[in-house]
Amino acid sequence: MKSINLKNFFVLTLVSILLLSTFGCKQEPENKVIRMSTTTSVNDSGLMAYLQPEFEKATGYTLEITSAGTGAAIEKARMGDADMLLVHSKSAEEEFIAEGFEEERLPFMYNFFVIVGPSDDPAGVAGSATAAEAFQKIADTGSLFISRGDDSGTHNKEKAIWESIGFDPAGQTWYESVGQGMGQTLTIADEKQAYTLSDKATFLAHENSLSMLLEETDDMKNTYSMIVVSAKRFAESNVAGAQAFVDWIKTDQARKMIAEYGVAEYGEPLFFNLD
Repeated sequence: MKSINLKNFFVLTLVSILLLSTFGCKQEPENKVIRMSTTTSVNDSGLMAYLQPEFEKATGYTLEITSAGTGAAIEKARMGDADMLLVHSKSAEEEFIAEGFEEERLPFMYNFFVIVGPSDDPAGVAGSATAAEAFQKIADTGSLFISRGDDSGTHNKEKAIWESIGFDPAGQTWYESVGQGMGQTLTIADEKQAYTLSDKATFLAHENSLSMLLEETDDMKNTYSMIVVSAKRFAESNVAGAQAFVDWIKTDQARKMIAEYGVAEYGEPLFFNLD
């Protein structure tokens, strides 16, 4: 009788262990740290600080976030210093992907670029139908314009607008390239009462006296994408962790957070989910 009880005891113990390991324990990721290289706009707007705790709580991963202009952010991935990118310059992203490591550009949200400037609007930008028309007015009047000049997604957009009107502002006395992130560029433009191009989220989140003079036109859409740095590019890339973020950002929880971000403070969302 004792031997039967002892046998039953061992069987029950084994079953209990298996059940605990299967259902009772949350499996921790092998490499818990994800190195994200992102653009200054999602950081300066506060979006990543808002999303990060919920992502980490849901998955067990830890995000290490560095921010710079899109060009510098992508370069970190080229150097093996990032597991994933979150950036917003389609041409630069496609160039990175074309390097041949079987990576994929994953657009997931957008906001808008805006042209901001002094409230008295000396160039008459307000009421322009397109960004190209607004930039032409700035050039025609020689109104002071502050450029990020940092090879960021915003800077690339600015250069594309100048190119669309066949004008190169480099060397003009009214055109200043500061080589700074969006927040600092807005501060300089505010101090000098100048025009600049910004993403709307960072502008709204950055206290200054400038006014939004052109916003949400068809040519000002600003799309954000994720790229998981493949193990074919760098064997040490935390592909599983980066993919976990990609999967999480598609969840109902994350999409709801993005859709609601900014509404309480500004009366409108700062970012929009792509369908």
